[in-house]
Amino acid sequence: METRRVVLRFPKSLVDQPITSRLIRDYDLDFNILRADITSDAEGVLILGLTGRKGSLDKALHWAREQGVVVEPLSKDIVQDEKRCIHCGACTAVCPSGALAVDLETRKVPFNSNRCIACERCVAVCPFRAMSISF
Repeated sequence: METRRVVLRFPKSLVDQPITSRLIRDYDLDFNILRADITSDAEGVLILGLTGRKGSLDKALHWAREQGVVVEPLSKDIVQDEKRCIHCGACTAVCPSGALAVDLETRKVPFNSNRCIACERCVAVCPFRAMSISF
């Protein structure tokens, strides 16, 4: 099994089509919606974690491209500089995915990169610049 984090960009003409459900059903994939911005009158953007057999993932993403969906790898990641972080918790208030949360036992703020959706909110609010974007 393989997992990939991808950005799917749907042109306005495709936002009302069942593209995502076909990807999941027809190619036997599991998915996790990391972020979504889809409206009927504009381009749609969907960031997904997809899990499946390598061949299935490749075929599914190829099919999506054939339909007119722009498929890109999620190429930016957020990283935590543990030397700069003082565990103040400012980032936890803005993190929508729970990637940053106070550990009640240690009072530290560990960063769970697997839960991160790269929204960059933590980067903007960190007073010590312990959070940054890695491309």
